[in-house]
Amino acid sequence: MTLALLTPFYHWIKAFHVMSVIAWMAGMFYLPRLFVYHCAITPGSAEAERFKVMERRLSKQIINPAMIATWSFGILLILTPGVIDWHAGWWHVKLTSVLLMSGFHGALSRWRRDFLNDRNRHGERFYRIANEVPTVLMVIIVIMVIVRP
Repeated sequence: MTLALLTPFYHWIKAFHVMSVIAWMAGMFYLPRLFVYHCAITPGSAEAERFKVMERRLSKQIINPAMIATWSFGILLILTPGVIDWHAGWWHVKLTSVLLMSGFHGALSRWRRDFLNDRNRHGERFYRIANEVPTVLMVIIVIMVIVRP
């Protein structure tokens, strides 16, 4: 199902989708890095409380709204006639990667709540490795959209 009324707005929708993705990715790259540094801080200290504020603001004011905007504009793009060749395989890989990115977003939210409650269960190495997940997914997503193999 597509909506022809979206066609004249295609470039605007695409531009806002790309801006939303950039904001979402910036937060997805930064939050795990904050977790790496937060691990080295004594729970309950003033510095730990500062990290909690930084992590909450990044999540609530940047990452969450950017993810919602990314999904919203992405859905509008899908509904725009001619944007997706439904017989091509690239969009399946892209959609799967975006779903995985959204799942990782959920994992970051859970880990942030653990830090908030002084119940972090992971070490710096875990978060250093986790920090690479959005990069790998982003590479796959961009290749699927631009190259469309």
